[in-house]
Amino acid sequence: MQYEEAIDYLYSRLPVFHRIGPKALKPGLGNTLLLCEALGNPQQRFTSIHVAGTNGKGSTSHMLAAVYQSAGYKVGLYTSPHLKSFTERIRLNGQPIAEDKVARFVTRYQALIETIEPSFFELTVAMSFDFFAREAVDVAIIEVGLGGRLDSTNVITPVISVITNIGYDHTDILGDTLPQIASEKAGIIKQGVPVVIGETHPETADVFRSTAESLRAPILFADQQYSVQDKGVVEGIRHVRVSRDSGVEQRFTLDLLGNYQLNNLVTVLATAAILQPVFPVSLATQQAGLTSVTSLTGLKGRFQTLQDHPKVIADTAHNQPGLEALFESIRSIRHTTLRIIIGVVADKDRDYMLAVLPLTAVYYFCQAQTPRSLPADLLQAEAAQAGRIGEVFTDVNRALAAALQQASGDDLILITGSNYIIAELTNL
Repeated sequence: MQYEEAIDYLYSRLPVFHRIGPKALKPGLGNTLLLCEALGNPQQRFTSIHVAGTNGKGSTSHMLAAVYQSAGYKVGLYTSPHLKSFTERIRLNGQPIAEDKVARFVTRYQALIETIEPSFFELTVAMSFDFFAREAVDVAIIEVGLGGRLDSTNVITPVISVITNIGYDHTDILGDTLPQIASEKAGIIKQGVPVVIGETHPETADVFRSTAESLRAPILFADQQYSVQDKGVVEGIRHVRVSRDSGVEQRFTLDLLGNYQLNNLVTVLATAAILQPVFPVSLATQQAGLTSVTSLTGLKGRFQTLQDHPKVIADTAHNQPGLEALFESIRSIRHTTLRIIIGVVADKDRDYMLAVLPLTAVYYFCQAQTPRSLPADLLQAEAAQAGRIGEVFTDVNRALAAALQQASGDDLILITGSNYIIAELTNL
């Protein structure tokens, strides 16, 4: 098979979450374990860092990758979903896996795929593990897909587990209370393996503590060890001052500009501190990596500025806590009129999402070209009931063209609501 044939085969043969939602999930780790066994258990042949959380796990994974790449380590990075190309999911030192390697893997293991009948995500996880083992990476940062306990990535025993935060998302799968969701995320904590929790929450802290205690896993809450002062954005770089509880103060510059990245920063710093005996990395190297995350790792769609005058920002926020954090960042930018281009998937709890959206913004409702997408006219009607009024567009690029035509140079155009909306932007 050639690459396009291989990708078409995977999409047509396997259930894909971003197309059909929860129906694509196959409960349990059985399929992943069968795939890994057939591949020679590649997950046992490299050192890994496992990253879970409701929001921020993608950014945190990329930030960790940038830090260790800057230190000269050979770094694998597995994330999902992709924005433009399937190959973005599996990276080596920031570079996507070569298309011919994807094609060869699918061709070689086609019979295995048809015997086990895994989900698209299960197969992708196995492919990434096989790639990282063959490339003999020093460390692979593995982002959880959904939840933790039953996520396909949870067949690894990492050197450290990281859980960024807990919020309401995928409640139909993970539970409808924060402790229930935390319990699912806590499923990545392993016997004796240290765990970093990014943000302390009164409803979830005891869940993590009790799980860690039962597994004798050392636990650290990053926001209890570090505090951050935001010194503002100068020429496209955010300047921050970080203080440790020990009194040590350090300065960092970030190319990831959303205010919410400050929470991810302390999570990364706490993780790197614990791993110093295993993966030493100097302060100067950490600073260099965190200044260049996008160029080192290819991260896109996180408070990403697409143009100025009017300023256009794209962000993949797609649930209530993510949108709340996004609008906190938006409030820090001076603008005359806020114009929001938004599309969502149909299986999200939209009442909570709509309540977060500012009443004074001008709205442009659109939909992604995927079966999971909520039709834009339905989103418009639901938003109108919540007092958010706007026009309907067939796709995000038409919505952006309309917003640009109507905007003044001092306006701010925000594109958000779904990974799939951001993925369809032609100028991303």
